[in-house]
Amino acid sequence: MTAFIVSLIVWGGYFGIFLLMALENIVPPVPSEVIMGLGGIAVAQGHMAFVPLVVAGTLGTVAGNYFWYWVGRRIGYERLRPFVERHGRWLTMTWNDVERLHRFFVRRGGWVVFVFRFMPTFRTIISLPAGMTRMPRWKFLGFTAAGSAIWNTVLAAAGLLLGSRFRELDRYVGPVAIAITVAIVIAYLYRVATWRPEAR
Repeated sequence: MTAFIVSLIVWGGYFGIFLLMALENIVPPVPSEVIMGLGGIAVAQGHMAFVPLVVAGTLGTVAGNYFWYWVGRRIGYERLRPFVERHGRWLTMTWNDVERLHRFFVRRGGWVVFVFRFMPTFRTIISLPAGMTRMPRWKFLGFTAAGSAIWNTVLAAAGLLLGSRFRELDRYVGPVAIAITVAIVIAYLYRVATWRPEAR
């Protein structure tokens, strides 16, 4: 898979970066950490320039996230009520919880979208509720672009600094990401086991 990504980057250049980053946020085939890291290596080897790399990666990220934002707007959170009322235990929430989350997202959603750009997995998922709560497009695109630009700059800089040793970083990032994922799963299972619906 790594050889394929490198080949696509070399062949497609900045468009390849844009395409991979867009796909990573729609149907994640390759983590953005790997894409932008390898892009940084390409910069170190003289095949790409740093600023256009970050711009292409950020545009791809915004495009991929906008897809889920659009899906959320089409669905609307009101249509979730029958599903929430039927499967509340597994969601560990009632419709009142959804209403509270909706009100919170309307007030603070922009900053939530920005902060979640730095979190694995959740940086894509957060686009769905942003669309469901009908966050203004300009706000969603602005906060998404700002957070993505910072994160992509960090990843590309890591690849640039480490050069061909980027795999050494993955040796440490991988276990940390797995540990975080396991912790989230355990926390979810605990919440399901101990969750009680609030009194009506």
